[in-house]
Amino acid sequence: MPMTASSPGVAKLRARGRRFAFVGTYLPRVCGIATFTHDLCEAVDDVSGEETRCFAVAMSDIPEGYRYPERVRFEIRQNVVADYRRAADFLNMRQVDALFLQHEFGIFGGEAGEHLLVLLHELRPRLITTLHTVPKDPSAEQRRVVEELVRLSDRLVVMSERSVEFLSEIYGAPKEKVALIHHGIPDLPFVDPSFYKDQFGVAGKQVLLSFGLVSPGKGLEYGIDALAEVVAKHPDVVYVILGATHPHVKRRYGEEYRLALQRRAAERGVAEQVIFQNRF
Repeated sequence: MPMTASSPGVAKLRARGRRFAFVGTYLPRVCGIATFTHDLCEAVDDVSGEETRCFAVAMSDIPEGYRYPERVRFEIRQNVVADYRRAADFLNMRQVDALFLQHEFGIFGGEAGEHLLVLLHELRPRLITTLHTVPKDPSAEQRRVVEELVRLSDRLVVMSERSVEFLSEIYGAPKEKVALIHHGIPDLPFVDPSFYKDQFGVAGKQVLLSFGLVSPGKGLEYGIDALAEVVAKHPDVVYVILGATHPHVKRRYGEEYRLALQRRAAERGVAEQVIFQNRF
């Protein structure tokens, strides 16, 4: 949840000058983790006072990199092992008090993201790891990486009760090391939904919404399958799929998955009820 001036621990952050680093993908990269890392870094910096310095170490997945803001002080090329070692040296030399790691499979190089461990094994600051995915049925390499994250981290943050259970039961994480912090959203004023429905041409409709980058494995096809039965009983229902195709998927397969979803909607007879908004 968003950190505010009254949040527990803010007084401690202000007590003395500290230096916090945030590792993950970072805006302007089109990635949910990038948005999360950016927002977390900015929120901590906002409440910590002038004596605390926050900066980011960004993961990059394209040779030319990204036009990062000044907040990003170091860039790691995903598949270049030497960059992880240099990042560890950089963080240690900067005398960082704590490193906030955003972990997701797929944004770090090596099998199951194992290159990340090269950085963490040489790291001196305290490590707070947010696990955005905790696999229930991990591969051997996924298990090895997560177990090492459990061992190396001073604190593990997850966003669901199931993840707390999985960390304990599958990966042997001590319960006192795990913190549950729900994902949270910005505190926005309530607006009559009709205002937005008009903008998207769904005024008077009951709206189902999926949002986020579009890629296989998110189950959007199951939503389309179920919709055929829903609209038979509730003809005023529409299903909005909001999100651009994930950049990795688009580079490799183009819009093949999105087109497959559109064909599926037509085959199920709900093409008019499924609305695609191709935007991030």
